[in-house]
Amino acid sequence: MSLSIDLEVWQTIGLLIDYSIKILAIGFVPEGRRPSSSNAWLLTILLLPVLGLPLFLLMGSPYINRRRHRIQEESQAMVENVLAEVPDYPVDATVDREVASLIRQNRFLTGNPAVVGINQGLLADYEGTIRRMAAAVDGAEVQVHVQIYIMSWDETTDPFFRALERAVKRGVKVRLLFDQVGSFKYPGYLKLGKRLSEIGVEWHLMLPLQPWRARFRRPDLRNHRKMLIVDSEIGFLGSLNMIDRSYRVRANVRAGRQWVDVMVEFTGSVVTSMEMLFAVDWYSETNEDLEISHRLPRHHLPAPASEDAPETSARNLVQLVPSGPGYSTEPNLRMFNSVVHHAKERLILCSPYFIPDESLLEAVTTACYRGVKVELMVSEKADQFMVHHAQSSYYQALLEAGVRIHQFPAPFVLHSKFVIADPDGPVGDPLGVVGSSNMDMRSFGLNYEVSLMITQGNLLRQLADLAEVYRSVAKELTLEAWNRRSFFRRYVDNVMRLTSALQ
Repeated sequence: MSLSIDLEVWQTIGLLIDYSIKILAIGFVPEGRRPSSSNAWLLTILLLPVLGLPLFLLMGSPYINRRRHRIQEESQAMVENVLAEVPDYPVDATVDREVASLIRQNRFLTGNPAVVGINQGLLADYEGTIRRMAAAVDGAEVQVHVQIYIMSWDETTDPFFRALERAVKRGVKVRLLFDQVGSFKYPGYLKLGKRLSEIGVEWHLMLPLQPWRARFRRPDLRNHRKMLIVDSEIGFLGSLNMIDRSYRVRANVRAGRQWVDVMVEFTGSVVTSMEMLFAVDWYSETNEDLEISHRLPRHHLPAPASEDAPETSARNLVQLVPSGPGYSTEPNLRMFNSVVHHAKERLILCSPYFIPDESLLEAVTTACYRGVKVELMVSEKADQFMVHHAQSSYYQALLEAGVRIHQFPAPFVLHSKFVIADPDGPVGDPLGVVGSSNMDMRSFGLNYEVSLMITQGNLLRQLADLAEVYRSVAKELTLEAWNRRSFFRRYVDNVMRLTSALQ
């Protein structure tokens, strides 16, 4: 009798806890989230409360801690103060009203104006890009700043690290940031820090998970930026991680899987914008102020002779757009949407992970309905199972709207990230974006990213030419072929689509 009563009591307590969790979840989970994310989390918690609640407590918050949020706010105020008298774009630039409006939007959200960037080359050869970056480091006289998501010292990247070593021996100050979670799973990680210290590089982890030092946060909040800045004069940014093309994974080597990336090399005023962004991330990890704000930015100076490019087209009008958990307004998503809406004749999207939110999906399909020729370039097979299937779940809607999907052939992984609107349009009309940001919900809300919006100059044409190269080797996915996929494939795609919304 007593045992029966005890069981009934525990059952009642269990039901009360179960319903309490569900009722509280309904009231708290949707706060500050897009509907798709709220629904996914609520479904997980309501159906599997024992699993869903701990998962939500561990990974449900997209927010950074108070210290990082304070640094973000202070840096934003600093940028706005330093650049207060700088116009939204150079006074000698001719910008149409629609593009000028987008520049103002980006500046309002990030503080950065559109400035001059001299295109020194679009770099699409993987090993050649690393050698080019190493050569830039070999020319350094004062300082080198490196910020790259994945860092691995291997045979392919050895020339870059040896260049850093030579720079230190010349008396150059070398500062390096890399992401802990992004890098730790690759061979050599445990020795990487020691090797960097041995050659004299000052290095720090980005967003480290070190609970014994009270440094813990949602583990998938990552710093995904990729930049190299040499002497505050030369800048590289794009999608390339500092690691062998196979990412040194045995399965990749066996399958012949290799990454395809793109970087851009710049000189000119845009490098100052990159330097200021690096300084913020450096301060976030080290508490060291590089005093970038105390220098007179090159934005304020007359254009030096080096910016008078031999060909006018090399003088690009660009705007650095950082984004991440510290930016609650999701600047990269708003920029992507604006560029898509700007397209009038042709739109090219290239992303390894295309998992749009509702607004971007509607923008892309609406572009098709407006008569814009829309092309999406993705990998035939993504490097991650869940991402591959989540991305595939959007193909039906895209194909039905008229999007042409070009799949870069396996085993290669198309990792380049760029968008181009109307590359063949009249001067002032083409618009584009290149950088580290994917077009997925992780990059919009969870990853620190850096993108470069291009409004004028030869870089847009070069990106369009690169897209043509990708298209020439890609396989086009048709609606007829896609409709023949199996029921099991549909099911897996849709389940993975649900998990992609758990933010």
